[in-house]
Amino acid sequence: LLLDYEDFLRQKDLPLWEKAHPKARAVRKLAWVENRSYKTYKTYVEASPPEEAANTIICLIHQANYLLDQLLRKLEADFLKGGGFTERLYHARQNHRVKRF
Repeated sequence: LLLDYEDFLRQKDLPLWEKAHPKARAVRKLAWVENRSYKTYKTYVEASPPEEAANTIICLIHQANYLLDQLLRKLEADFLKGGGFTERLYHARQNHRVKRF
């Protein structure tokens, strides 16, 4: 999806905002708005020129990717620390058997 939006900008000869671009910063700040929803971003996407709409979506894709990367790192750390589901299930069954006898 990210590549599709980047291709769109390239094909229309529109600029891709750098991370430090003022509008990119404004979109990133919206992530900290309380009770945000699609309505928070609606004017940036639906009521804006194609350059602004595509770059807004690209910013949101980057934010989503960052959050997914954070989640994967946390899940990996949890897995290394506590094992996988099957491993934990095995230990729970073993503990239950020990307690019964």
